[in-house]
Amino acid sequence: MNSRPNGHDIQPSGSGTQPSGSDNQPSGSDSQPDGHECIVVGVDGSESSKNALHWAVRQAELDHCTVHAVLAWEYPPQYGSIGWINAPQELATDLEVQADQTLDGAISEVVRAHDAPRVSATVAYGRPSGVLHHAARDASLLVVGRRRRRVLGALGGSLSRHVTRRAPCPVVVVGERSRRA
Repeated sequence: MNSRPNGHDIQPSGSGTQPSGSDNQPSGSDSQPDGHECIVVGVDGSESSKNALHWAVRQAELDHCTVHAVLAWEYPPQYGSIGWINAPQELATDLEVQADQTLDGAISEVVRAHDAPRVSATVAYGRPSGVLHHAARDASLLVVGRRRRRVLGALGGSLSRHVTRRAPCPVVVVGERSRRA
């Protein structure tokens, strides 16, 4: 685990390669790093995910629990996802570094805005729905943002719709226009 400034922890996902198994589950991550009640929040750098992170931090302050921010990354469609072309290791490293920076930036923004409780973080390879499902397996709550989707975007499905139907814990979906404190 690498400590980062602003009082949050980053748990890197490792080599950036696809984890074994088909569930796209992050290896070595735990939704409750210290055994206390934990709120897991999905972050992708969008405004709606930052709103979800703000909401989760405020709720954690009220509940005296921790926040575990999770960012899932995937290869671009031409690599890995269909198994035809192996992605170069440099691409995996670059994507993982970019994901770390995105998550670190979102957490730093929230920590500045709140007297934040402990915020841990995981960047993991895999589809966001699978990664969040795995991360929330022992969580007290899963929080995700919701974006307005255009017609073409809606064809791929909605993360918030998927997690509300299949999450192992209660789910809060925070809208794009939620007011931040």
